[in-house]
Amino acid sequence: MVNVGVIGAGLMGTTHARILAAAVSGADVVAISDPARESAERLAADVGVGVVYEDGIELIEANNVDAVVIASPAFTHEPFTLACLEAGKPVLCEKPLAVSADAALRIVEAERATGARRVTVGFMRRYDPSYVDLKAKLDAGVIGAPLLVHCAHRNPSVHSHFDSAMIITDSAVHEVDVTRWLLGEEIVRARVLAPRPTSRAAAGLLDPQLIVFETESGRLVDVEAFVTAGYGYDIRCEVVGEEGTLELLSPSTVAVRREFTESLVVPPNFQQRFGVAYLQELQSWIAAIARHDPFDGASAWDGYAAAAVCEAAVASLGRDGEPVDVAIG
Repeated sequence: MVNVGVIGAGLMGTTHARILAAAVSGADVVAISDPARESAERLAADVGVGVVYEDGIELIEANNVDAVVIASPAFTHEPFTLACLEAGKPVLCEKPLAVSADAALRIVEAERATGARRVTVGFMRRYDPSYVDLKAKLDAGVIGAPLLVHCAHRNPSVHSHFDSAMIITDSAVHEVDVTRWLLGEEIVRARVLAPRPTSRAAAGLLDPQLIVFETESGRLVDVEAFVTAGYGYDIRCEVVGEEGTLELLSPSTVAVRREFTESLVVPPNFQQRFGVAYLQELQSWIAAIARHDPFDGASAWDGYAAAAVCEAAVASLGRDGEPVDVAIG
């Protein structure tokens, strides 16, 4: 068994802790940490854990914790991940890896200094069955050389603290990682255009946004990021190749026909849409730790590259859509 400590008792920490406790073979959740002790105690009771910490560093340093999931606010990711590296413990850090590209690069360099890979970034779409199938067909050359990628990332709603930059750094960052993973190359340029905001958007929120990425070989990727779409959690991806296209199918398994219409269910949230992906991500991570195998999820470098692309995109948004080159060290 791999003894896991979870830092963060909010939405993401709760998601990880529940999956680890209920569905991941070989994992034992032994500690929960959150500065809001009541939240930590509530989650601990929910998943049958008896040890609670208010300080994440204490959890990392605990002798009975073998591996750590970081699902706390983004500004804590760098110090907690560096502490895990110092303690020699594998860590799965939720995105973003850090609040800036420079901070993420410090993690890359710290990991490199240890001589071993211990950091995995929570880009769970790499484990989603639909995306896995799409990549397998793309790599097999089913549609020939890829030319374009069309993506949409639509949320029903977001918290009131969500700002225009977070549409890129907290939502479209998944499309950044998916693009790099599917195409196997870096994004070198970003441009963000903001049309007339939806009436659902809070004052000042530029939603939706149209994001255009250019890869190092000249491929183009467009992303519609719409975080107050209202109707559901809708994720789309289509790769256009020289000999055909590949497109994600709806996750619905049943079409309903009644009253002269046909309908499919649109997932209400990310947990329902990507529940299998989170499970497969955590199961793969735990299995690799138990077998002392290399991790196959997103690396610290992937987290750094995504942060660098997001910084360029946010800069473009602030310059009324001017293309901005990605600075990757």
